[in-house]
Amino acid sequence: MTGTATGTTAPHTAAVPLSEVELSIGGMTCASCAARIEKKLNRMDGVTATVNYATEKAKVAYGGGIAVADLIAMVEKTGYTAEEPPPPAAPTAEASEEGMAGDDEPLPLRQRLRVSLVLSVPVILMAMVPSFQFDNWQWLSLTLAAPVVVWGALPFHKAAWTNARHGAATMDTLVSVGTLAALGWSLWALFFGHAGMPGMRHGFEFTIARSDGSSSIYLEAAAGVTTFILAGRYLEAKSKRRAGAALKALLELGAKDVSVLRGGTEVRIPVSRLAVGDRFVVRPGEKVATDGIVVEGASAVDASMLTGESVPVDVTVGDPVTGATVNAGGRLVVEATRVGTDTQLARMARLVEDAQNGKAEVQRLADRISGIFVPVVLVIALGTLLTWLFVTGDATAAFTAAVAVLIIACPCALGLATPTALMVGTGRGAQLGILIKGPEVLESTRRVDTVVLDKTGTVTTGRMRLAKVVTAPGVEEDELLRLAGALEHASEHPVAQAVAAGAAERVGGLPVPENFENIVGLGVQGVVDGHAVLVGREKLLRDWAIELPAELAAAKASAEAEGQTAVTVAWDGAARGVLTVTDAVKETSAEAVAALRALGLRPVLLTGDNRAVAESVARAVGIDEVVAEVLPEEKVAVVKRLQAEGRTVAMVGDGVNDAAALATADLGLSMGTGADAAIEAGDLTLVRGDLRVAADAIRLSRRTLATIKGNLFWAFGYNVAALPLAAAGMLNPMIAGAAMAFSSVFVVTNSLRLRSFN
Repeated sequence: MTGTATGTTAPHTAAVPLSEVELSIGGMTCASCAARIEKKLNRMDGVTATVNYATEKAKVAYGGGIAVADLIAMVEKTGYTAEEPPPPAAPTAEASEEGMAGDDEPLPLRQRLRVSLVLSVPVILMAMVPSFQFDNWQWLSLTLAAPVVVWGALPFHKAAWTNARHGAATMDTLVSVGTLAALGWSLWALFFGHAGMPGMRHGFEFTIARSDGSSSIYLEAAAGVTTFILAGRYLEAKSKRRAGAALKALLELGAKDVSVLRGGTEVRIPVSRLAVGDRFVVRPGEKVATDGIVVEGASAVDASMLTGESVPVDVTVGDPVTGATVNAGGRLVVEATRVGTDTQLARMARLVEDAQNGKAEVQRLADRISGIFVPVVLVIALGTLLTWLFVTGDATAAFTAAVAVLIIACPCALGLATPTALMVGTGRGAQLGILIKGPEVLESTRRVDTVVLDKTGTVTTGRMRLAKVVTAPGVEEDELLRLAGALEHASEHPVAQAVAAGAAERVGGLPVPENFENIVGLGVQGVVDGHAVLVGREKLLRDWAIELPAELAAAKASAEAEGQTAVTVAWDGAARGVLTVTDAVKETSAEAVAALRALGLRPVLLTGDNRAVAESVARAVGIDEVVAEVLPEEKVAVVKRLQAEGRTVAMVGDGVNDAAALATADLGLSMGTGADAAIEAGDLTLVRGDLRVAADAIRLSRRTLATIKGNLFWAFGYNVAALPLAAAGMLNPMIAGAAMAFSSVFVVTNSLRLRSFN
């Protein structure tokens, strides 16, 4: 999956850049089919392939002169179909309705199941209830059961024949051989034995029972097994589509058309025709067509379907908006900055799909087992038949036990254990604003014991804000803010902008300064409402022979001790006040740190800021361990030092300078509100800029991993326990078929429980 050469690949291919393609695979009916295709593809020089039974896709990295056509030819040579999936088109309402009817209700399979069920029920009842056995009832059973075994089980027979031509055996081989053997035995007993005689009666045992082989028929086992397995396949197909519903919903979130401004006139066009730089109109209630910047208007935007955040976010001119979010307020004009596959929605969908197509290490083991399981089962079935014949001489009991072994051993649940849980877990994560990049990430979340939190933009907002206003005696707070804010409004410095924004919020409109001058490294000066105003460092005031009085000096020292930035203000030759500015701690950060601790993680605050600032923030959110005053390139060294101490480290960050540390950590969690480089480097992306989601992401990942392991335990345990029972003659073949079908349905249903994760 990583696109690197495997150990079996020729050395010269490792240096060749690999291309990647995703193929849609047709004709797979069980996990061993996927294992077989994967094995054949990986035998090609320069090819690394992962085949996923649940998603019916193969992700292939290839090079060394291999073409996509060669890959497709290899799949077809193996007995299956392959094609490159077409680019996703925006679905219409009609298409969506058809999809519900066609995709969620697999029509041919449903029809086959219904007919088989109607025909099988009387056959089973007549075999199980002696009072229903009228004279010549066995011939009616044959009439009803034959279409079920021949037509109802036709997909199994076709797949078994195709595989046999290629020298392979799959689950379909077991089902086909088992049902045809049961039908064949019954035909022999009816036409050449005593079973066809009028007045023949037939008992039913949940375990096998010795009897005269020539008077025993197994039509109820053949028909019942076929129907049970068809039912299992049908429920499995529906459940697989439900498991992938979150990704499908994600892909369908975007707007279908958009009103673009052309020469001042609105023109309605499909979203696919939007280009970067186009300006488009978003009215109240409409979806934002693509990622962009607001150039006109103000509104509240509901991003809940994309980020999981229920509270609409206020936006105005200059603010970014994301495609597929909903305009909940006024009219907006947005300039497109990303279109098509570059949008955040498209990237989210791509990440989720990549994760669903991957395999955890534990699933690779399951695939290897299921790949060799079927031939082993065929040998066990033959051994069971011969052993029973040798020990008891009872052909009926021997045949029954052998058929039960064939039916019970199908390894479908093994193949579904990981992909279905991954599909549901990653899909649910996408709905909550959590993108899991791959199944290997799940393994990392289990081992993590330390979480390193970048300060700026992760624990704090990353934006300076006005915190405190301290005035000299006789000075009104509003006057101090109005004069200082007016001067700072003309500066582009982040601290100045924080003062100006805070002043405007508290006192309203600000006057326009005259003779404005920016003094580099010290502050600003100018004339506001006839007053000569100075705003900046204390040194700027001293240059004008202005000293801070004791109360203002104390306020400045106190602010700096807490890690805040102190801005002094003077006018008309006297110091008038001190304004403190700080990078605000996010309201949810303390709650997030507590949630991370509850998961058994030890939080560490990492920042390039001075120690006073870092420790102030750490105290506010409940972090004991602080690493401050580190350069961006030193963040990697900090992560490596923690790892060298024996810790398994998760890193949460959002900036370009966090990317290397995110990649170095055992688990990287990148804030989706941050830089693209950080998002690409992370293993988990938190679409919403809320640190609480980090705890949710780890909880969801751990829950998904636990579900996978529970599924695999059930699937392995089922096969290990059931095979000896069948071989020992303790299972009727029909009961074995029902149990096998239930095993697959159980695994998928267990995975679907992840949809309720909150």
